[in-house]
Amino acid sequence: MIAVIVNTIAVLIGSTLGILFRSRLRENLRNAVMRALGLCTALIGISSAIETNNILCVILCMVIGTALGELIRIDDGIEHAGDFIKGKMLKGRAETGSFTDGFVSASILFCIGSMTIMGSLEAGIRHDYTIIYAKSMMDFVSSMAFGAAMGFGVTCSALFVLVFQGALTLLAGWVGTALSAEVVTEMSAVGGVILIGMALNLIGCVSERIKVANMLPAIFLPILYFPIIGLFG
Repeated sequence: MIAVIVNTIAVLIGSTLGILFRSRLRENLRNAVMRALGLCTALIGISSAIETNNILCVILCMVIGTALGELIRIDDGIEHAGDFIKGKMLKGRAETGSFTDGFVSASILFCIGSMTIMGSLEAGIRHDYTIIYAKSMMDFVSSMAFGAAMGFGVTCSALFVLVFQGALTLLAGWVGTALSAEVVTEMSAVGGVILIGMALNLIGCVSERIKVANMLPAIFLPILYFPIIGLFG
């Protein structure tokens, strides 16, 4: 868990530095940074998504996982939680940009992707923290840019990093050896597709915000996909 704590601290420090210096950045510069981050996020997502060896798995998991997320209303739950945290911690002070958008976007960026999945598996199974340490450096830089552009919601995403990535690392220690390489690959590919959706939101090229949080259950469905498909030969 030490590597996860390091990752959490990296996000906290990076986002705080971004917020401290955000007043020195003009609004048009912050918007340009957001679009640049959106393009980088798209690149990360595409690089993960194209690794798939089973496109049917990705499609089915995305469709079923998104349907589950819509039924559970994960996005609404995160938004309400974000509003609650904002009310408690900001106590009416002005906040430039959407707290919830910053919280959701940063949480998904820092916790979804091949480095998160592979890093957690390596840490949980082999106690090798190299990938998570490398990810921490990347998240530190990304959180500074996100903090400057989107504010305090990015800082609060550090809690999600601690809980989600920590739980994934602990889970990997228990059942990681049971996950085949093809399952891990498709989990990463599904995560890549979700990142592409988030990138479209950041770039602002969609008329209606994509509720990417509702797609999160899809990441774990490859674990069930292969055993079920195996039953049908």
